Amino acid sequence: MMPKIHFTASQADIARAALASLSARYGCVDADHADLVVALGGDGFMLQTLHAMEGRALPVYGMNRGTVGFLMNAYGEEDLPRRLAEAEETIINPLRMSATCRDGSLHEALAINEVSLLREGPQAAKLRIHVDGKKRMDELVCDGALVSTPAGSTAYNYSAHGPILPIDSEVLALTAIAPFRPRRWRGALLPKDAQVEIEVLNPERRPVMADADSRSIRHVTRVHIHSAADISHRLLFDSGHGLEERLIREQFV
Repeated sequence: MMPKIHFTASQADIARAALASLSARYGCVDADHADLVVALGGDGFMLQTLHAMEGRALPVYGMNRGTVGFLMNAYGEEDLPRRLAEAEETIINPLRMSATCRDGSLHEALAINEVSLLREGPQAAKLRIHVDGKKRMDELVCDGALVSTPAGSTAYNYSAHGPILPIDSEVLALTAIAPFRPRRWRGALLPKDAQVEIEVLNPERRPVMADADSRSIRHVTRVHIHSAADISHRLLFDSGHGLEERLIREQFV
């Protein structure tokens, strides 16, 4: 039976052309009446789609019409119903970020890949790290730090020399970005249910911004991060090319 598909695409010309072609071939319904979503673009657009579909419990199948495409399947217009029927499903939980700013305001956001803290000015950031209410590092001098989910561990986390995490590992990666002191500290692996709090030391002189999947909050003084177990995203991948296989394969490139 043909599923009811909601096609959505990034603004790239190649993605818009694919949207028109696939919609004409298979039909396109609005998200409220769809069985699943097919996202056409790159990894950035996949993250946008997952955030946009939050609360709908719809599985999302991506097809690469962007650049990297780690979260996407290969593009192809033939036999899409069979590919969808045979697809492997991966369920992931995002991170919830609560950031307090110098003016006292509180900002919340969700991140599927990672929450990162980044210096805003010419001087290195100074951060104090607490895990589950216990101080674990009194002062980390660095360009920043991030907390990554397994699904996001091959993105910014990996570029910052953090570990690639198996998708079912039930852990988070806490990774330093260009650490100066302790110079050799590369981060920690934390239980998925850990409560991480990062305090910005001397925020007036050493300003820091917080970023959740490219949504940025400037001049933060304290950021609380934990896994949002109450929110689930459903990703679909072609049979034999699931997210677990991709994470393993990435380590042998």
